[in-house]
Amino acid sequence: MIIIAKTLKGLEEVLTKEISDLGGTNIEKLTRAVKYEGDDALLYKSCLLLRTAIRIQKFMGEYKVSSYDDIYLKIKKMPWETLFTIKDTFAIRAVTFSNQMNHSMFLGQKVKDGIVDRFYSKFDKRPNINPVSPDFWVDIHVRDNQMMTVSIDASGDPLNMRGYRIYPVEAPLNEVLAAGLIKLSGWQPTQKFIDPMCGSGTLAIEAALIAADLPPHTKSRKFGFMNWKDFDKTAYEKIKSEAYSQKDRIPTFKIKAKDKSLQSLKAAETNAKEAGIASYIDFERKDFFSTEKFEDHVAITNPPYDERLKLEEATDFYSKIGDQLKKYYINSTFYIVSSNIEALKSIGLKPNKRTHVLNGGLEAEFQKYEIYEGSQRV
Repeated sequence: MIIIAKTLKGLEEVLTKEISDLGGTNIEKLTRAVKYEGDDALLYKSCLLLRTAIRIQKFMGEYKVSSYDDIYLKIKKMPWETLFTIKDTFAIRAVTFSNQMNHSMFLGQKVKDGIVDRFYSKFDKRPNINPVSPDFWVDIHVRDNQMMTVSIDASGDPLNMRGYRIYPVEAPLNEVLAAGLIKLSGWQPTQKFIDPMCGSGTLAIEAALIAADLPPHTKSRKFGFMNWKDFDKTAYEKIKSEAYSQKDRIPTFKIKAKDKSLQSLKAAETNAKEAGIASYIDFERKDFFSTEKFEDHVAITNPPYDERLKLEEATDFYSKIGDQLKKYYINSTFYIVSSNIEALKSIGLKPNKRTHVLNGGLEAEFQKYEIYEGSQRV
C-alpha cells in the first residue's frame, strides 16, 4: 500500500524521520508531503502516532487524463463498492493545476458523477453526498502534466485537531506546527523546556506528550479509516492500547509554561488536563519581561501576534525580547516563531538558524538563538 502524509511547509524533513521511525519503507519526501509504503497497521499508526502530519491518505491510483469526460470514465471504472457502501455518505476534495481542466468545482462534480453512477450500475441506488462531515473522503489532484492522482482520506478531521483544545484563545498555534517546531529544535525530554509566552499551552502540551511518549490525540479521537469496509477494529484497538499504555516515561525536568495573562494560563491548564499530561507541566503567571533567570534551558515561544500592531510598536517589543535573552537566558537556546518578519530583525542578535514555516496561513520564520554569557547584539 502507498500512503501519503500531508504536512505543513518546513516540516517535511521531520515528518520523513517520524515515518522512518514508524517503519515506513520506500520513503519519498515531497513538497508539504511524504510518500511511503506500508500495511494497514502502519496506516493506523500513521494517523494515531505521527505528530507532524496534517492528513493521511491511501493512494488509489494515478491516471493520464485528457478531459473531464475522461476523468469521469476512469473514476467510474474504479471499484468504489469495495471501499464503502450505499448507506455511507461521501464527499470530494478536488484540486487542479491543469490549464485544460482548471475548474476544481466541475472536476469534483465529474468525480462525484463517476462514483454515484458506478454504484447505480451495480445496485440501482446511489450513495448520498455530505460535504461537511462525510463517512468517506475522496481526494483528487490533477497536475499540469494532465496526471490525476486519486486517494482516499484516512484521517478524517485534520490531524492537528488532537481533541485536547477545549479552551482556545485568540489565534492559537497549530498543534502540528507546534510539534514540528519542537522536533526541529532537537529538544530532548532530558533537557529543561520552557515556553515563556505560552498562550493556550500548545507548545508545552505537545512537548509533554513527546516526553511521555504518548500519542498526540485524546483516546476518543475518531479517524476516517474507521468507516472503511475493510477496517480491522481488532488490529487497531491493539495498536491503540499499546500506544496509550506507555506511561512510565517521566521527563527529567518539569516543562515550564508561563504567561502574563490569567485567561491564557487557565486555558492552558484546562487543555493540558484534557490531554492527560497536566502533571508534566509547571504553569505560572509570569510576564516574559520579568527578572527571572533561566539557565541551560531550551525555550520555544510564539509571541502574541496582533496584525494591528504598528511597526514601531512591534520593533520596540522585539528589541526588548533581545535584551531579555541577553540578560536572563544564559547558556540557553531560544527559539521564536513569528509572522512579523520585519520586527524579528529588531531582536538584535544574529540567529544561528532560520527555518521558513507557515503559521496560520501566514509566512513565518522559526529562528534559533544560542545565548551565552557575553552574547553581543549585532
